[in-house]
Amino acid sequence: MYDLSPKHEYFIGVDSDGCVFDTMELKHKECFIPNIINFYDLQAISKFAREAAEFVNLYSKSRGINRFPALIETLQWLQKRPEVLARGVNVRIPQPLVDWMSRETKLGNPALEQEVQASGDRDLKRALEWSKAVNVSVANMVRGVPPFPMVRQSLERLAKHADIVVCSATPNDALNAEWEEHDLRKYVVAICGQESGSKKEILSNASKFAPSKSLMIGDAPGDYKAAAANRILFYPINPGAEDASWKRFYDEAIDKFLQGGYAGAYQQELLREFESYLPESPPFSTVQTKN
Repeated sequence: MYDLSPKHEYFIGVDSDGCVFDTMELKHKECFIPNIINFYDLQAISKFAREAAEFVNLYSKSRGINRFPALIETLQWLQKRPEVLARGVNVRIPQPLVDWMSRETKLGNPALEQEVQASGDRDLKRALEWSKAVNVSVANMVRGVPPFPMVRQSLERLAKHADIVVCSATPNDALNAEWEEHDLRKYVVAICGQESGSKKEILSNASKFAPSKSLMIGDAPGDYKAAAANRILFYPINPGAEDASWKRFYDEAIDKFLQGGYAGAYQQELLREFESYLPESPPFSTVQTKN
């Protein structure tokens, strides 16, 4: 896990996909989902697999979670879809992957590769092959996607006062490529992806700063939970309203944060608004089944 040596008075953690870059739709719809359908033999129910995966990764309170828990949740929703049951398609949950996730915090390919080598398990091997294929698809597909408006200006302004750390569930290689491509790397002291540990673990670096001077910027409930677990402030980038969220951040939230007026009523109003953007229940019908 990354160990930060403070250089400024303030700490900023910032997510990347869907928060700094408008890449969530592109990555999931063009890279993740086709590979889920291919590797998990969901061709016969591809429409429903796509809907379930989009709900989990883009349009629900699970938005932004690590790829492996997201894969399991997608398969679980498919098990509950009456259309899938009517077609007689058996959607199986890879239990060895579930078990591995329960004991591992660095949910990335390096840790999974070690587990595959140690166990030889077929389900874990398939998950690793799927994850590697996703990375290849992302490398081939995702390019030329600039940061949201006002991101660059915000980072440039904050870098004078804060140690900024990218805190993401995306693999490090993809993060470094995107931040270098758009010349944003110079504003951050570290880029921490899934190989660095969970977002909660990465944000533990904020303990070296005053709580009122530590802030996480994110677009998903998991980002807020990681911030709350470390007792630091949170600024939400509302899904679907990212441009307006960054404009508000630059126009007013930065000043409130730097001047000590962010905590309390101001943050609570932002969190209430954020809560309204993502549902817990899917738009499609489900039935109760035994996993």
